[in-house]
Amino acid sequence: MDLKLKNKRALVTGSSAGIGFAIAQLLSREGAVVVVNGRSVDRVEAAAKKIRSGGAKGEVIAAAADLSTMVGVKALLRQVPEVDILVNNLGMYAPKAFEQITDEDWLDIFQVNVLSGIRLTRAYLPHMRTQNWGRIIFISSESGINIPAEMIHYGVTKTAQLAVSRGLAETTAGTGVTVNAVLPGPTRSEGVEQFVEAMARAGKTDPAAVETEFFKSVRPSSLLKRFAAPEEVAAMVAFVASPLSSATNGAALRVDGGVVRSIV
Repeated sequence: MDLKLKNKRALVTGSSAGIGFAIAQLLSREGAVVVVNGRSVDRVEAAAKKIRSGGAKGEVIAAAADLSTMVGVKALLRQVPEVDILVNNLGMYAPKAFEQITDEDWLDIFQVNVLSGIRLTRAYLPHMRTQNWGRIIFISSESGINIPAEMIHYGVTKTAQLAVSRGLAETTAGTGVTVNAVLPGPTRSEGVEQFVEAMARAGKTDPAAVETEFFKSVRPSSLLKRFAAPEEVAAMVAFVASPLSSATNGAALRVDGGVVRSIV
Protein backbone atom coordinates (compact mmCIF):
# COMPACT_ATOMS: atom_id res chain seq x y z
CA MET A 1 0.00 0.00 0.00
CA ASP A 2 1.27 3.45 -0.91
CA LEU A 3 0.86 5.66 2.14
CA LYS A 4 1.48 8.79 0.02
CA LEU A 5 4.22 10.04 2.32
CA LYS A 6 6.77 10.93 -0.33
CA ASN A 7 8.56 14.19 0.54
CA LYS A 8 6.52 14.73 3.70
CA ARG A 9 8.88 16.00 6.42
CA ALA A 10 8.56 13.98 9.61
CA LEU A 11 10.20 14.47 13.00
CA VAL A 12 10.23 11.46 15.32
CA THR A 13 11.49 12.35 18.78
CA GLY A 14 13.47 9.79 20.75
CA SER A 15 14.13 7.81 17.58
CA SER A 16 17.66 6.52 18.03
CA ALA A 17 16.30 3.15 19.22
CA GLY A 18 13.17 1.17 19.99
CA ILE A 19 9.70 2.22 18.87
CA GLY A 20 10.92 5.63 17.72
CA PHE A 21 13.59 4.08 15.51
CA ALA A 22 11.08 1.66 13.98
CA ILE A 23 8.70 4.54 13.23
CA ALA A 24 11.44 6.64 11.65
CA GLN A 25 12.65 3.71 9.56
CA LEU A 26 9.18 2.87 8.24
CA LEU A 27 8.34 6.49 7.41
CA SER A 28 11.64 6.72 5.54
CA ARG A 29 10.89 3.56 3.58
CA GLU A 30 7.59 5.17 2.60
CA GLY A 31 9.45 8.13 1.12
CA ALA A 32 9.20 10.70 3.90
CA VAL A 33 12.05 13.03 4.78
CA VAL A 34 12.76 11.83 8.32
CA VAL A 35 14.43 13.68 11.18
CA VAL A 36 15.99 11.29 13.68
CA ASN A 37 16.33 12.68 17.19
CA GLY A 38 17.92 11.76 20.49
CA ARG A 39 20.24 13.27 23.10
CA SER A 40 23.46 11.57 22.02
CA VAL A 41 25.06 12.79 18.79
CA ASP A 42 26.77 9.44 18.26
CA ARG A 43 23.61 7.38 18.75
CA VAL A 44 21.54 9.67 16.54
CA GLU A 45 24.15 9.59 13.76
CA ALA A 46 24.37 5.81 14.01
CA ALA A 47 20.58 5.44 13.85
CA ALA A 48 20.35 7.76 10.83
CA LYS A 49 23.09 5.80 9.08
CA LYS A 50 21.28 2.52 9.76
CA ILE A 51 18.02 3.91 8.36
CA ARG A 52 19.77 5.23 5.24
CA SER A 53 21.24 1.80 4.56
CA GLY A 54 18.01 -0.04 5.37
CA GLY A 55 15.86 0.84 2.40
CA ALA A 56 15.28 4.54 2.94
CA LYS A 57 13.53 6.26 0.06
CA GLY A 58 13.68 9.74 1.56
CA GLU A 59 16.34 11.94 3.08
CA VAL A 60 17.36 11.07 6.64
CA ILE A 61 18.47 13.95 8.89
CA ALA A 62 20.23 13.50 12.22
CA ALA A 63 19.24 16.14 14.80
CA ALA A 64 20.56 15.56 18.30
CA ALA A 65 18.94 17.62 21.08
CA ASP A 66 17.82 17.08 24.67
CA LEU A 67 14.11 17.76 24.46
CA SER A 68 13.57 17.55 28.21
CA THR A 69 14.46 21.25 28.38
CA MET A 70 13.25 24.35 26.59
CA VAL A 71 16.85 25.06 25.61
CA GLY A 72 17.03 21.70 23.87
CA VAL A 73 13.71 22.24 22.12
CA LYS A 74 14.87 25.61 20.81
CA ALA A 75 18.10 24.02 19.57
CA LEU A 76 16.08 21.43 17.62
CA LEU A 77 13.76 24.10 16.20
CA ARG A 78 16.77 25.95 14.82
CA GLN A 79 17.79 22.77 13.00
CA VAL A 80 14.26 21.82 11.93
CA PRO A 81 12.01 24.91 11.77
CA GLU A 82 9.04 23.22 10.05
CA VAL A 83 7.61 19.72 9.75
CA ASP A 84 4.53 18.14 8.22
CA ILE A 85 4.44 15.23 10.65
CA LEU A 86 5.35 15.35 14.33
CA VAL A 87 5.62 12.09 16.25
CA ASN A 88 6.02 12.84 19.96
CA ASN A 89 7.63 9.55 20.88
CA LEU A 90 10.21 10.66 23.45
CA GLY A 91 9.56 9.07 26.81
CA MET A 92 11.07 7.64 29.96
CA TYR A 93 9.87 5.22 32.62
CA ALA A 94 11.20 3.98 35.92
CA PRO A 95 9.50 1.44 38.21
CA LYS A 96 9.33 2.99 41.67
CA ALA A 97 7.09 2.70 44.71
CA PHE A 98 4.75 5.68 44.99
CA GLU A 99 6.09 6.72 48.41
CA GLN A 100 9.58 6.94 46.93
CA ILE A 101 8.65 9.11 43.93
CA THR A 102 10.04 12.54 44.80
CA ASP A 103 8.93 15.92 43.52
CA GLU A 104 12.04 15.93 41.37
CA ASP A 105 11.05 12.56 39.87
CA TRP A 106 7.60 13.89 39.04
CA LEU A 107 8.99 17.04 37.44
CA ASP A 108 11.61 15.14 35.45
CA ILE A 109 9.16 12.66 33.96
CA PHE A 110 6.69 15.43 33.07
CA GLN A 111 9.43 17.41 31.33
CA VAL A 112 10.34 14.42 29.18
CA ASN A 113 7.01 12.68 28.56
CA VAL A 114 4.60 15.60 28.44
CA LEU A 115 6.23 18.99 28.04
CA SER A 116 8.58 17.95 25.23
CA GLY A 117 5.58 17.14 23.05
CA ILE A 118 3.63 20.20 24.15
CA ARG A 119 6.52 22.54 23.33
CA LEU A 120 7.15 21.01 19.91
CA THR A 121 3.46 20.96 19.03
CA ARG A 122 3.12 24.61 20.01
CA ALA A 123 6.01 25.42 17.65
CA TYR A 124 5.01 23.28 14.66
CA LEU A 125 1.20 23.54 14.67
CA PRO A 126 0.99 27.07 13.16
CA HIS A 127 2.79 25.97 9.97
CA MET A 128 0.49 22.96 9.68
CA ARG A 129 -2.52 25.24 9.99
CA THR A 130 -1.14 27.60 7.35
CA GLN A 131 -0.64 24.82 4.82
CA ASN A 132 -3.90 23.15 5.94
CA TRP A 133 -2.24 19.77 6.38
CA GLY A 134 -0.36 18.10 9.17
CA ARG A 135 -0.17 15.12 11.47
CA ILE A 136 0.61 15.24 15.19
CA ILE A 137 0.89 11.92 16.97
CA PHE A 138 1.54 11.34 20.67
CA ILE A 139 2.95 7.94 21.57
CA SER A 140 1.09 7.28 24.80
CA SER A 141 0.67 3.81 26.36
CA GLU A 142 -1.88 1.37 27.66
CA SER A 143 -0.49 2.51 31.01
CA GLY A 144 -2.39 5.76 30.42
CA ILE A 145 -5.58 3.76 30.92
CA ASN A 146 -4.35 0.95 33.16
CA ILE A 147 -2.21 2.99 35.56
CA PRO A 148 0.57 0.65 36.72
CA ALA A 149 0.94 0.49 40.49
CA GLU A 150 4.68 0.03 40.10
CA MET A 151 5.16 3.36 38.27
CA ILE A 152 2.19 5.62 38.87
CA HIS A 153 4.06 8.74 37.72
CA TYR A 154 4.64 7.16 34.30
CA GLY A 155 0.98 6.23 33.94
CA VAL A 156 -0.10 9.76 34.87
CA THR A 157 2.08 11.26 32.12
CA LYS A 158 0.61 8.87 29.58
CA THR A 159 -2.90 9.86 30.61
CA ALA A 160 -1.86 13.50 30.25
CA GLN A 161 -0.78 12.82 26.67
CA LEU A 162 -4.24 11.45 25.90
CA ALA A 163 -5.85 14.62 27.27
CA VAL A 164 -3.48 16.91 25.38
CA SER A 165 -3.92 15.09 22.08
CA ARG A 166 -7.71 15.10 22.31
CA GLY A 167 -7.83 18.75 23.32
CA LEU A 168 -5.53 19.73 20.46
CA ALA A 169 -7.62 17.74 18.00
CA GLU A 170 -10.63 19.84 18.95
CA THR A 171 -8.73 22.92 17.79
CA THR A 172 -8.18 21.43 14.32
CA ALA A 173 -11.85 20.93 13.43
CA GLY A 174 -12.55 21.53 9.76
CA THR A 175 -8.88 21.57 8.76
CA GLY A 176 -6.48 19.11 7.14
CA VAL A 177 -4.56 18.76 10.41
CA THR A 178 -5.15 15.80 12.72
CA VAL A 179 -3.96 15.01 16.23
CA ASN A 180 -4.07 11.47 17.56
CA ALA A 181 -2.55 9.27 20.25
CA VAL A 182 -1.23 5.75 19.78
CA LEU A 183 -1.20 3.45 22.80
CA PRO A 184 1.35 0.63 22.59
CA GLY A 185 1.23 -2.20 25.06
CA PRO A 186 4.31 -3.99 26.40
CA THR A 187 6.80 -3.71 23.55
CA ARG A 188 10.25 -5.20 23.05
CA SER A 189 12.11 -1.90 23.13
CA GLU A 190 15.76 -1.47 24.07
CA GLY A 191 14.86 -0.83 27.71
CA VAL A 192 12.56 -3.84 27.90
CA GLU A 193 15.25 -6.07 26.36
CA GLN A 194 17.69 -4.97 29.05
CA PHE A 195 15.09 -5.48 31.78
CA VAL A 196 14.23 -9.00 30.59
CA GLU A 197 17.88 -9.98 30.29
CA ALA A 198 18.63 -8.64 33.77
CA MET A 199 15.68 -10.54 35.25
CA ALA A 200 16.79 -13.71 33.48
CA ARG A 201 20.31 -13.41 34.90
CA ALA A 202 19.01 -12.68 38.39
CA GLY A 203 16.67 -15.65 38.28
CA LYS A 204 19.18 -17.92 36.54
CA THR A 205 16.72 -18.59 33.77
CA ASP A 206 16.28 -17.54 30.15
CA PRO A 207 14.57 -14.44 28.65
CA ALA A 208 11.74 -16.53 27.18
CA ALA A 209 10.79 -17.76 30.65
CA VAL A 210 10.85 -14.20 32.00
CA GLU A 211 8.56 -13.07 29.18
CA THR A 212 6.13 -15.92 29.83
CA GLU A 213 6.00 -15.12 33.54
CA PHE A 214 5.54 -11.39 32.85
CA PHE A 215 2.37 -12.01 30.86
CA LYS A 216 1.16 -14.54 33.39
CA SER A 217 1.53 -12.36 36.48
CA VAL A 218 2.06 -8.70 35.46
CA ARG A 219 -0.05 -8.29 32.29
CA PRO A 220 -2.40 -11.30 32.44
CA SER A 221 -5.09 -9.58 30.35
CA SER A 222 -2.84 -9.56 27.27
CA LEU A 223 -4.31 -11.44 24.33
CA LEU A 224 -1.01 -11.35 22.45
CA LYS A 225 0.85 -13.07 25.31
CA ARG A 226 4.19 -11.70 24.16
CA PHE A 227 6.00 -8.40 23.81
CA ALA A 228 5.01 -6.61 20.61
CA ALA A 229 7.77 -5.80 18.15
CA PRO A 230 8.50 -2.08 17.66
CA GLU A 231 7.66 -2.57 13.97
CA GLU A 232 4.13 -3.60 14.89
CA VAL A 233 3.60 -0.27 16.63
CA ALA A 234 5.30 1.61 13.79
CA ALA A 235 2.81 0.22 11.26
CA MET A 236 -0.07 1.90 13.08
CA VAL A 237 1.83 5.17 13.42
CA ALA A 238 2.78 5.24 9.74
CA PHE A 239 -0.86 4.92 8.72
CA VAL A 240 -1.99 7.63 11.13
CA ALA A 241 0.80 9.87 9.79
CA SER A 242 -0.36 9.43 6.23
CA PRO A 243 -2.91 11.30 4.11
CA LEU A 244 -4.95 8.07 4.07
CA SER A 245 -5.92 8.61 7.72
CA SER A 246 -7.73 11.92 7.12
CA ALA A 247 -10.92 10.73 8.85
CA THR A 248 -9.07 9.74 12.02
CA ASN A 249 -8.76 12.68 14.41
CA GLY A 250 -8.87 12.97 18.19
CA ALA A 251 -8.53 9.21 18.57
CA ALA A 252 -6.69 7.02 21.06
CA LEU A 253 -5.55 4.10 18.94
CA ARG A 254 -4.48 0.98 20.78
CA VAL A 255 -1.64 -1.32 19.72
CA ASP A 256 -1.69 -2.93 23.13
CA GLY A 257 -2.02 -6.61 22.34
CA GLY A 258 -5.44 -6.62 23.97
CA VAL A 259 -4.14 -5.67 27.44
CA VAL A 260 -6.92 -3.09 27.87
CA ARG A 261 -10.18 -5.01 28.28
CA SER A 262 -12.62 -2.20 27.49
CA ILE A 263 -14.04 -2.04 23.96
CA VAL A 264 -14.07 1.79 23.79
